[in-house]
Amino acid sequence: MHVSLLRVYKDWIFGSLEAREMVGLKVGSRPPWVGLGAAVWVQIASGNAYNFPLYSHSLKSVLGFNQRQLTLLGVANDIGENVGLLPGVVCNKFPPWVVLLVGGFSCFFGYGVLWLALSKTLISVPYWVLWFALCIATNSSAWFSTAVLVTNMRNFPLSRGTVAGILKGYGGLSAAVYTEIYSVLLNSSSPKLLLFLALGIPALCLMMMFFVRPCTPASGDDSSEHCHFLFIQAASVVLGVYVLTTTILDDVLSLSAPVAYCFLLVMVVLLMAPLAIPVKMTFYPSNRSKSALHGKVVVPADPSLVQDNASADKMEPLLEPSSSRTNLGSFHESDDISEVDMLLAEGEGAIKKRRRPRRGEDFTFAEAMIKADFWLLFLVYFFGVGSGVTVLNNLAQIGIAQYMHDTKVLLSLFSFCNFVGRLGGGVISEYLVRSKAIPRTIWMTITQVIMVFTYLLFASAINGTLFAGTSLLGICYGVQFSIMVPTASELFGLKNFGLFFNFMSLGNPLGAYLFSGLLAGFVYDNEAAKQHSATCLGPTCFRLTFLVLAGACIIGTMLSIVLTMRILPVYKMLYAGGSFRLPQSSNR
Repeated sequence: MHVSLLRVYKDWIFGSLEAREMVGLKVGSRPPWVGLGAAVWVQIASGNAYNFPLYSHSLKSVLGFNQRQLTLLGVANDIGENVGLLPGVVCNKFPPWVVLLVGGFSCFFGYGVLWLALSKTLISVPYWVLWFALCIATNSSAWFSTAVLVTNMRNFPLSRGTVAGILKGYGGLSAAVYTEIYSVLLNSSSPKLLLFLALGIPALCLMMMFFVRPCTPASGDDSSEHCHFLFIQAASVVLGVYVLTTTILDDVLSLSAPVAYCFLLVMVVLLMAPLAIPVKMTFYPSNRSKSALHGKVVVPADPSLVQDNASADKMEPLLEPSSSRTNLGSFHESDDISEVDMLLAEGEGAIKKRRRPRRGEDFTFAEAMIKADFWLLFLVYFFGVGSGVTVLNNLAQIGIAQYMHDTKVLLSLFSFCNFVGRLGGGVISEYLVRSKAIPRTIWMTITQVIMVFTYLLFASAINGTLFAGTSLLGICYGVQFSIMVPTASELFGLKNFGLFFNFMSLGNPLGAYLFSGLLAGFVYDNEAAKQHSATCLGPTCFRLTFLVLAGACIIGTMLSIVLTMRILPVYKMLYAGGSFRLPQSSNR
């Protein structure tokens, strides 16, 4: 009986030790902001899968692939980017630097093999080897995104929507950033790009991985935090406008090399803008920490944690051991208490019977899988992002079908609007949940309604509507990303958030396969055959596809309404006081 009790209370002891290790961080201290600034660079690196269009033509011409083989490589690119269940599991067992290190190795080996084949360093590399190499290479995106998203949302648990919007926004801009590097620094050379991805991204992760680390979250709202987030959001908007503008200028004016290098240097400086916050904290430290502690009761996790008066004034008030464990989402949790021991302890009255978690608390993956809200969120995300990625994958062919032969600006416009949607979705949803306790999923509903009309606009193929439709779809596509991330964490907790987030992300490749690989490709080939040409021209090339996508978003809209109504009481509870209220875990 005594052994059973010791094992039952082991979690409580480890929670106390975790709190003891992290008591030295002040509210609003530098480490979380340093981690967020480093996460921006890692999130840009995670967009390496967007580079496939930049070197796919070289794969086809140099290695002699046909269009079907190239399309299957595109499927490998999407699968690798979005299948992240393993990173979701690993991020709960190991610190984030380990997750980033695995992503760096994936990048090195995957893109290294592609470079060896494309540069003819290795002759006659089998096709299946290249397919798996591309899967491994782009799977680094899942490792990078999981590490920075999970860590930073745990570091800023009271601003989940804002953090998700910022990080996913920078991820949306990564395509434009890589395009700038490709055209200016690498002279539009595909082998050089693959070598850059194989060596440059792992080197970047080695520099950044020790800055992305879990920190003690603030126990209350900090007014300076809002200003800091506002600064990062403004910096990302400036970066987005700048990259779009310079891309258009380079395409129209054919800039000289010195001017292009100057544009690239400015872009790097703008990417470093989030690091200005911890620099400012270093040279102009705030004196608010002591006043913020006034009137707050500190509940130590253990009597031995009581410090002397001189040092206690410098310390952040500790969270209760239970909330410390739940909110920080330790990377070293150990849940090896057997079910038999737990039942014996419950039967003998040693502990209270464990109840199932309620929405807003920490769920295990198995507990979440039996919840209707989990599958509703997955389906809503699938219909929104799965339909949007179909247009993204075929955007060049859509432009050509409407007699637009240079689609570079069209792709840049979608990328920029995708960024606007990701950033704006996080900012607006965060404001409304705090002020009105309105569920974030209301924005998934609104944007999917807009997507219905956008697909009908594409299907009509009216002159002058291509740019408008691309802009609207890019914004709505981005909103789906920025809303799903914090919603999953709020409904099912942060403890296993990496696994939930990556499972939801499967909606992207699933939609790409069903709507793009099967539907759009089949319709396009049939229409091209009717025209006795390899290239289809005219509105009929994608009209049926757009009508089906509109119908899919109608279904997604109805499911989103059901989900929003179901979780409305949850958000009323979580944001009853105007800020996020951390619920008690069901594990105690």
